[in-house]
Amino acid sequence: MNEKILIIDDEKEITDLIEVFLQNENFQVFKCYSSQDALMLIKNESFDLAIIDVMLPDGNGFELCKLIREKYTYPIIMLTSKTEGIDRVTGLSLGADDYVTKPFLPLELVARVKAQLRRVQHYDGKENNTSETLMVMGLFLNKTSHECNLNGKTIKLTPTEFSILWLLCKNRGKVFSADELFQQIWGEKYFKNSRNTVMVQIRHIREKLYDTGNKPKFVKTVWGVGYIIE
Repeated sequence: MNEKILIIDDEKEITDLIEVFLQNENFQVFKCYSSQDALMLIKNESFDLAIIDVMLPDGNGFELCKLIREKYTYPIIMLTSKTEGIDRVTGLSLGADDYVTKPFLPLELVARVKAQLRRVQHYDGKENNTSETLMVMGLFLNKTSHECNLNGKTIKLTPTEFSILWLLCKNRGKVFSADELFQQIWGEKYFKNSRNTVMVQIRHIREKLYDTGNKPKFVKTVWGVGYIIE
């Protein structure tokens, strides 16, 4: 592993601790303690993943996450000291792929970093050189290049969004509950706020596919059951 990880947190003790554990896994680690410093670094350096604290001295991590998502699709993990679901939902709604609540075990964060990077590597073709594509009602997906096109127009998806859309397209006609989607995409046991996590990601996908009406063409809701692409 030699991926570049950006940590943005004004608590130096926490960033130093995360750095040690990530470097032990041979990641390259870059640290910033404010939004402005992070934005300057992001302009001059390419990254494979960002870890962003919600509370920053010159703003908040949510806004920074939103700014990053305007140009980049690499995974973002939010750090929050609050246990309420609102922070988690807000982060996901702005494009974050995962979140970890403080206090946390460093090894847990490292595991989540690895899980997100595996997803990116999988869809970048680094783990599978065989091109695999799907075409559904004008929607084209390429699993190897992580390419998504709708009627010839490029759709920028995060790795998480692509994973969900690919799973649903690959299994057309099958209904996936929020529980099943969460376990297959995040690789974790379903927990209390997982339903909100899945709902936010589905909403993002619909927005990017211009499919937010009462009767969506692609990802449909089977009330009380889950989600399906017919």
